[in-house]
Amino acid sequence: MSHSLFRAASASLAAATLGAALTACAPLVIGGGALVGTLMATDRRTAGTQVEDEGIELRAASRLRETLPGEAHVNVTSYNRQVLLTGEVPTAEARQKAEEVVRGVENVASTVNELAVMAPTSLSQRSGDTFITGKVRASLVDARDLTATAFKVVTERNVVYLMGRVTQREATRAAEIARGVSGVHKVVRVFELVSEEELARQPAQPATVTQDPAATRPPAR
Repeated sequence: MSHSLFRAASASLAAATLGAALTACAPLVIGGGALVGTLMATDRRTAGTQVEDEGIELRAASRLRETLPGEAHVNVTSYNRQVLLTGEVPTAEARQKAEEVVRGVENVASTVNELAVMAPTSLSQRSGDTFITGKVRASLVDARDLTATAFKVVTERNVVYLMGRVTQREATRAAEIARGVSGVHKVVRVFELVSEEELARQPAQPATVTQDPAATRPPAR
């Protein structure tokens, strides 16, 4: 896929996700609302791990819906079996419980708990976060010295979380790009770092095309 066509696809996916966010308000989101899936692109995870990550997100979201109070808003994003939790929960106990639940999900290797103890964010805030995610993704595509498909982007309350299996150079460069996007207040790196040599030895994997998270959300409570 050409650079310009991939950028257009990223922008279209961002617009579709934003549109869905404007018509639904769910307490639990699979995949963090980021651009999950790339058209005819490649992924640094094996095909099996990609499927495994999708399964982790689905199972974790289902168990959290059963466990947490209705006012919790939790995003579940898995990359290479590392799970990032973002969003808002009403109490410190709920925050700890969410992490315990996710740690108990099959195939989860580690968790990063970025849940905030506060009231759930507004629909306007979540829509703005989705828009920022789209802008960061487009900026990564524009960066000729990066492979945009190596990164997963999640935005919560104007804080951008970057995930992926990348080198130190790529991690630093991607964080710089994200910080330069308007509306971004902070960038948090949740990377799995690899050496240039290790990356060169690894063959690229075809990326699975994942359904828009909005399509799998439960009805708004």
